Amino acid sequence: MKRLPIGILGSGKGSNARAILEGIRSGKLAADARLVVSDVLDAPILDIAREFGVPNAFLPPGRFRTRLEPEAEDQLVKMLRGAGVELVALAGFMRVLHEPMLNAFPRRVINIHPSLLPKFPGLEAWKQALAAGEKVTGCTVHYVDEKIDHGRIVAQREATILPNDTPESLHSRIQILEHELYPAVIAELCERYREANL
Repeated sequence: MKRLPIGILGSGKGSNARAILEGIRSGKLAADARLVVSDVLDAPILDIAREFGVPNAFLPPGRFRTRLEPEAEDQLVKMLRGAGVELVALAGFMRVLHEPMLNAFPRRVINIHPSLLPKFPGLEAWKQALAAGEKVTGCTVHYVDEKIDHGRIVAQREATILPNDTPESLHSRIQILEHELYPAVIAELCERYREANL
């Protein structure tokens, strides 16, 4: 069976990366994790990659806080292409991608975000939803473009906001949904890839 070669980018704990890699290990995802890259040297996501035996690398991001230096983004493209990656999954990657990556992987970069986009893009979206008095929030998988938490929506899951919810309790429930939704979307993309390569 033709397996979809994926790369995972992340900046933090890597819980969504773990969900993806567990899906591959269990056989639920017909994917091949080729590379995990982080812009944070000691990010736990790199430890998760090592735990699953996936090649991993630190990418020095440069001097900007919310994006990569152009040279770093070019380097990222080279790393992913060199690993034969076909789909890039962002898993808590805290930098906005620009032309080098988006041109190299057109409509092949996806992200998961903890809100029902287009509502509450940006940081700590679950806190934004609570502060706004929303009754429902959730998570969204979307294709990545040059804007923050923007791009065509692929799938969403809803979470009811309970009267006694704290930011922590709400975020915890949203993460459970993320860990179900992201692998499910990638499984569908794997199937499309397999059909296109029969």
